[in-house]
Parts: sequence; C-alpha cells; structure tokens
Amino acid sequence: MSGPGRWWRRKSTPAKVETYTRWSFHFFAVAEVAVFGLPALGEVPLPYAPWVCLMVCAHAAFGAVVGSRALDWTRGRRAQPLRLMSAFGVTSAVFAVVVLWLVDRGPGGEGTASALGSVIGGLLFFGVGMITLGLRSRRRVSALVLGVAAGVGVISMALGAGMAALVTALAALLGTGFFAMTSVFSVWLLNAVYELDEARETRARLAVAEERLRFGRDLHDVIGRNLAVIALKSELSVQLARRGREEAVEQMIEVQRIAAESQREVRDVVRGYREADLGVELVGAQGVLKAAGIECEVTGEAAGLPAEVQSALAWVVREATTNVLRHGDARRCSVGLLMSEGCVVLTVENDGAETAAGSGGGGTGLAGLRERLRAVDGTLEAGPAGTGKFRVVARVPVGEAVAGDAVAGDAVACAPVAVDADDGEAVVGERGAAA
Repeated sequence: MSGPGRWWRRKSTPAKVETYTRWSFHFFAVAEVAVFGLPALGEVPLPYAPWVCLMVCAHAAFGAVVGSRALDWTRGRRAQPLRLMSAFGVTSAVFAVVVLWLVDRGPGGEGTASALGSVIGGLLFFGVGMITLGLRSRRRVSALVLGVAAGVGVISMALGAGMAALVTALAALLGTGFFAMTSVFSVWLLNAVYELDEARETRARLAVAEERLRFGRDLHDVIGRNLAVIALKSELSVQLARRGREEAVEQMIEVQRIAAESQREVRDVVRGYREADLGVELVGAQGVLKAAGIECEVTGEAAGLPAEVQSALAWVVREATTNVLRHGDARRCSVGLLMSEGCVVLTVENDGAETAAGSGGGGTGLAGLRERLRAVDGTLEAGPAGTGKFRVVARVPVGEAVAGDAVAGDAVACAPVAVDADDGEAVVGERGAAA
C-alpha cells in the first residue's frame, strides 16, 4: 500500500516544486476563508453575516480553480483560461462593491465597518493574486494592480470617503502588489526548476553523444588507413594473379598481416573505451553527488588492485552513481571500498530506496555490470537495505599478495551478504563477516 511519504518521494524535484506551489495557492483559498470569511459571522450583524461569509467561501473556491487552471497553462498542459480569469475578476469586483456598499449603507458600528473592510481587502488581494498566475506579461500584471487600486480609490471617493479614499487606494495598491509579486515569483521559480532539470538531461545526452563521436573518430583514425591499404593491395594482388605473377601471394600475405594488425588495434580501442579508472571514478562520484546536493562519503583506496578489477569496479561506481542521480531522491550516499585477504568489496548505499528500487533487480544497467564482474569472477548484489535505503554490493576475488599490499578498512570476505529488509542488518554466510 502506498503511503503519503512514498508518494512524495517518488516525485522528481520539479514535480515536488510544482506540487508545493500548487498547494500553496490552494492554502491561500483556505486562508481567505479562515481569516476573512469565518470572522464575519461574529462581527457582522444578521442577516448580512451569513451572506458575507458565503461570498468569501465562493470567492475562495473560485480562486482555487482559477489558480489551478492557470498553473496548468503555465506548464503547457491546457490553453490559457482567459474566460475563467475574466469571470473571476468580474466576480471579485462585484463582491467587493457589494461589501463596500454594506460598509457605507449597512447597519452596524465601527467594528462592523472594519470587519467588512478586511473582507474587501481579502477579496481584492487574493483575487489579483490568482489572476496574476495566468498572466505572462509583467506590463499586464502592473496594469491589473494599478487598475484595481485606482478603481478602489474612485469608488471610495464616490461613496464620500474624502481623503480616506487616497489611503484606501494606497492600501489596495500595496496589498494587491504584494500578492501579484508572490504569484509572479512562484511561477518564475517553477519554470526555472523545470528548465534546470531539462538542461541537466540535455547535458547528459550531449555527453553521451560526444563520447560516441569520440569513439567513432578513434575507430576511423585507427582502421581507416589500414582499410584503404587493404583495398589497394587486394586490387593489386588480383591484377597480379590474372597475369600469373607470383608476387600476388606476397601481396595477399601482406593483406593478411594488415588485417590482423587492424583487429588488434580495434580491440585496443574498444578496451580503452570500456575500461575505467577506479580512483578517478571514486573522486568523480563524490564530486558529482555533492554538486547535486547529495552528501557523499567515500572510504578506501584503489591502489594496488589489478587493472581489470579496477575497471570492473569503476563501472559499478559509475552506474550506481548514475542511478542515484537519475532514479532516486537521496540525501546521503556512501561509497566504501574494503579489501582483505582474497577479496575486495565495493559498497554503494543511499537513502533514496523508494525510487531507486525501480531500477534495481532487472535493469539493463545492473545486468551489464554483472557481465563485467563475471569476467573477473566477481558478483553483484542490489536491493533494499532497510527502511528507505538501497545498496549495491560488488565482490571480486583478488590474489592474497595484492590484497595484502592494499588493505583498507576492516576485514571482509567474498561470502554473499543477505540483507534483512526490515532492519537493514547484514546476515553473512559461513565464509566471512559482514561488509
């Protein structure tokens, strides 16, 4: 059963910001009722009190709908709700005029007038704030704020407020301006978060494309000349064979030598492309995670390990770090490299298990890592490691002499570790202790 916490953790960072923004404006509607609508029941005399409270409640509900539709338009999910915004603006103005008429003509003393004045302010402030969500031009936002303030001043003067009309207009200008700025900033922040997330994805795609171009360029530089020579010598050997010349055999032997050399060079290029340096990957993982706002602790050193073991474990670090950034929502991540007699154990653990688990058992990335580790007789385990944690453990056997020269941390063994998903305790087989 999915709880509220899991629902929230499964959201991406931009989706979280959007949810926070959306519900903040929904809370504004609740605040309008709580601050201006309900108090009117006790401060405004009957029979006007229920009607004033009902107007505030209807205005708040209407504003919540307008705000939600405007945010959808901001994210490109629906058309701009111009008719809805216009209807809400007319409704806000009509309700404000009705309450303003009650202030001037209705029964009650100074306390009632003060309560009704607060209601007018709430109607205008929240009304302008919700409408501003659906406006992209700052000039239109400024025109809306100035128009509301001027309208309040004109109506106040028409009702005989005198110099108090200027104070009322200034208060309307400041109040509506504050809510308008809040709405504009919220929309700007939401769009900025989505743009930054898209830029990060674009940068990742460009990095992959650049690596593919580099690999293609290296292959072309390595075998392009050899293929041209092979084609030339093959054509020459054909001409010599047609003439019955013995030199044709020598040319074909040369073609065979060049082809074998090309195969070796291609294998070298591919090997260099597929190999990675473990020390570099450990430092890079810590830097990338910290740049993403994830606290990262790296322990252990890769010195002394065979090159093929370092390459396999470096790919584990790279893939696990990528999964933490792409699939999880972790706050902390630890990368540990422990070595003892006969075994090296790499552990990558983070607290973003709710979303990282989706990329766990059957992912193609982990399947590729298992193939790389299998080439060095290693194993890979990945899965939940207690509440809210996800752990990737790679074990590779190494020679005792190598392990003895590079011991880091406590003694470990290559026995598989079974993780209890309830409390995160590691249960180790008969061959060793917990990593």
